[in-house]
Amino acid sequence: MASLQLPSSLHGEPLSNSTMFMGMRAPLTFSPYTLSGKHLHSRNQFVVFSKKLWGLEEAMRIRRERELTSVTKVKRRPPLRRGKVSPRLPMPDHIPKPPYVGSNLLPEISSEYQIHDSEGIARMRAACELAARVLDNAGKLVRPSVTTDEIDKAVHQMIIDAGAYPSPLGYGRFPKSVCTSVNECMCHGIPDSRQLQDGDIINIDVTVYLNGYHGDTSKTFFCGDVSDEMKRLVKVTEECLERGIAICKDGAQFKKIGKRISEHAEKYGYGVVERFVGHGVGTVFHSEPIIYHHRNDEAGFMVEGQTFTIEPILTLGSIDCITWPDNWTTVTADGSAAAQFEHSILITRTGAEILTTY
Repeated sequence: MASLQLPSSLHGEPLSNSTMFMGMRAPLTFSPYTLSGKHLHSRNQFVVFSKKLWGLEEAMRIRRERELTSVTKVKRRPPLRRGKVSPRLPMPDHIPKPPYVGSNLLPEISSEYQIHDSEGIARMRAACELAARVLDNAGKLVRPSVTTDEIDKAVHQMIIDAGAYPSPLGYGRFPKSVCTSVNECMCHGIPDSRQLQDGDIINIDVTVYLNGYHGDTSKTFFCGDVSDEMKRLVKVTEECLERGIAICKDGAQFKKIGKRISEHAEKYGYGVVERFVGHGVGTVFHSEPIIYHHRNDEAGFMVEGQTFTIEPILTLGSIDCITWPDNWTTVTADGSAAAQFEHSILITRTGAEILTTY
């Protein structure tokens, strides 16, 4: 499940009234008292030529203004609106359920670090591999006109067929089996009847509970023809996750994750959301350590055998957010797009193993 929440021109140069085509200046003027006969004819030719130059400059000026206007008027997406949320899907009785299922209370973040022996690591690998497979298959469903509710139903069935439980379902009254966060939705989007539109981006966040262990992962997908601006945001967000993982190993400081992510995001002018964080994951869905994705001075060191998530959210604009009345869906305050990627990782002596892959 998604992050924990903490309480113009030629060659690009503009034309001005003083700039002239081919480096010439205008208007050209001649005194009528010094020109006559052939000279007068030449004077008239120069005046005509001068007028043509002025006309050309004016045409280019108008064209440039139109270009600037077309660049400024970027097609703005309509704001995200809540669709109809269908009833909660049933679960077979034989599927083991996490302990929080049946309670309306949001579980506390456990202070228990998730550090595993060889058997625990094997079970974590199995749960995380399943989550990764489900996520990839869910991503194949993304296309214009598909609803996020349809994606939820497919994810629900895939997880059940594997003998696992969809961890988000019933977690603090979350009503669905997956989080689907579209465009300006940072995270925790509830699947509903809204159809995906050409040009949307959507984060699908899958967590499964298999044999007593949670595997947690997410990815942002393109829907149809996505703008270069959105593609760049998504690409850089994934790169931030990779850079955060790259510094992880036994004995490394947790705060280096946020430093690496922030350094990369800032190169492109993107905001790194501070309100949502990564977390320990294993037999408990959300536990210590808290993983900050922005620069911070939090203490703590990684330990071999430990598992946790890294899941940065980057925005094109403000990192401030608004949570809808459903108490889950969280969108950027200014309506700018947001992207997120997430992996569950295992700390080793020399590095980190990405568990949510296959």
